[in-house]
Amino acid sequence: MVTVLDNRLAVEAKPRPRHPEKAHRPDQATTLRKPDWLRVKAPVSKGYQETREIARSNNLITVCEEAGCPNIGGCWEKKHATFMIMGGICTRACAFCNVATGMPKPLDESEPESVGRAVAAMGLNHVVITSVDRDDLADGGAQHFVETIRAIRAAAPGTTIEILTPDFLRKPGALEAVVAARPDVFNHNLETVPSKYLTVRPGARYFHSIRLLQRVKELDPTIFTKSGIMVGLGEERNEVLQLMDDLRSADVDFLTIGQYLQPTKKHHAVMRFVTPEEFQSFETVALSKGFLVVSASPLTRSSHHAGEDFERLKAARLARRAAA
Repeated sequence: MVTVLDNRLAVEAKPRPRHPEKAHRPDQATTLRKPDWLRVKAPVSKGYQETREIARSNNLITVCEEAGCPNIGGCWEKKHATFMIMGGICTRACAFCNVATGMPKPLDESEPESVGRAVAAMGLNHVVITSVDRDDLADGGAQHFVETIRAIRAAAPGTTIEILTPDFLRKPGALEAVVAARPDVFNHNLETVPSKYLTVRPGARYFHSIRLLQRVKELDPTIFTKSGIMVGLGEERNEVLQLMDDLRSADVDFLTIGQYLQPTKKHHAVMRFVTPEEFQSFETVALSKGFLVVSASPLTRSSHHAGEDFERLKAARLARRAAA
């Protein structure tokens, strides 16, 4: 999220309300130990520090920090970052997410220009913009996405833009406004299989999210669509395969699958660590179902290697058209 630092400090100081009956929290004795393939080095590189300074100097915060992403060191060293807009407080309380829940502050009208300046300063070829859920706003924050896309186009016209949006549930016209701004990639994550929505993503609706992605393609078939899920939340393999079919029915181009990692003991527990071999199997099956690009590994995150993956998307589309 992109917000002023004072807001960010207020968010960090405020404990996030949880719903104990909804978050599966095993006691300490039964907590699963993280396997070696999920261990990463602490970020210390010069590139990491430079990216951090650019974010700070523009009064921005990032999902990389807020979500405790394990890939932050590698991404920031390469000056890759995912900016989150519309403040640091979310109107929903998903059991997997570490962002604070409560009543958000009014939008910062200067925020889009701040994002544009940061993107230009970092010299990004590709940028990812995401946000908290803003159910308090009439359009769910759609116009703020539009203004941010416009600001990036003005400040860094050569940068391709990927957005990772909320579901705009019960916000008529919101999706259409964002699609009309023509981002290069429209990402909306399902997060998990439908049987887990009540405990993992209680404020969302699975088939609404599927329809949202399908509608993007109906409005503008040239925009790449993307979605991602976490595994290790107690889902069954056949549920993941059905989810792939649901996404392909919506003509989604790109699927990411990564290991869920529990942010704190108050969040949904990790029910299982999925092996690298299982992730490879998911990738093979997903590609056979028709996705243009699939990224599936323990450390895969929705925005990890987003720039490289955008180039893969373009190449895969061209190859498919040539073969048709």
